[in-house]
Amino acid sequence: MHASDDAGSLEQASKDFIAARPRLFGIAYRILGSAEEAEDIVQEAWLRWQKTDRSVIEEPPAFLATITTRLAINLAQSARMRRESYTGPWLPEPVDTSADPHLGAERAEALDMAVLFLLEKLNPVERAAYVLREAFDYPYKRIADILETGEANTRQLVSRARKHLSAQRREPVSTAAHRRLLEAFLAAAQTGNLSVLEDVLTADVVSYADGGGMRGASRIPVVGRLHVSKYIVAFRPRFWPHTEVHWVEANGRPAVLVSAQGKPVALLCADVSARGIERLMWVLSPAKLAPYLATHRA
Repeated sequence: MHASDDAGSLEQASKDFIAARPRLFGIAYRILGSAEEAEDIVQEAWLRWQKTDRSVIEEPPAFLATITTRLAINLAQSARMRRESYTGPWLPEPVDTSADPHLGAERAEALDMAVLFLLEKLNPVERAAYVLREAFDYPYKRIADILETGEANTRQLVSRARKHLSAQRREPVSTAAHRRLLEAFLAAAQTGNLSVLEDVLTADVVSYADGGGMRGASRIPVVGRLHVSKYIVAFRPRFWPHTEVHWVEANGRPAVLVSAQGKPVALLCADVSARGIERLMWVLSPAKLAPYLATHRA
């Protein structure tokens, strides 16, 4: 083979990879709940794609999706150990979905912060099966091939994941209703209005603060309407004065980016149902905020 043939082959490989890249990132991100880890997986997939005998690959997108899924499952299995020793609550790394609302998928499933948080409780193979089916609409046979298992087992994996999510989460509200409730919460949190806070929070609301061990971030989830309301009011004098808030989009939902002296210090995401705010998710860890801020369009 001549050098020019080699260059042409690599150019085609690059085109195929670039076309598949949004989907590959979308798969890895949903399985891992981390934008940074997903980028690492996509990079590894590219290195493997370069070394592959591409002349025997009939469908590059299918081949690349298979490599990416398997790499992500392997990393998720080792990440599990790290997350068990994580200081305080672990939340997914948020992503800005304003440019790509579906994040490379057929539909924006398994992208919401609350869903990613709950998927973390499943084993990585169940998570991958659910993601490929619900977000990317892959046929069960194709998912079975990717996961190297039988079709009946694949159906069971997806069914278990669906049951887990529906048992843990109520139907979310529309984007407009989500923003309205989060606006009411934000105003009440900034002014310390206990009665409004109690109005917008569900009886069994949980507030999670992911500070990665930083000082001032609660290391245990705060549970229940009364506890969360009092916690938010007590937190107010230290947190809200001298901050600016910006409405942003994170994981397909309205969210609030809080900055102090022009520097982002928190991203507030919520899980909202017809009952009210079910979960508050405060991303405070600078390491978790960094990937979001890198993609955020100011």
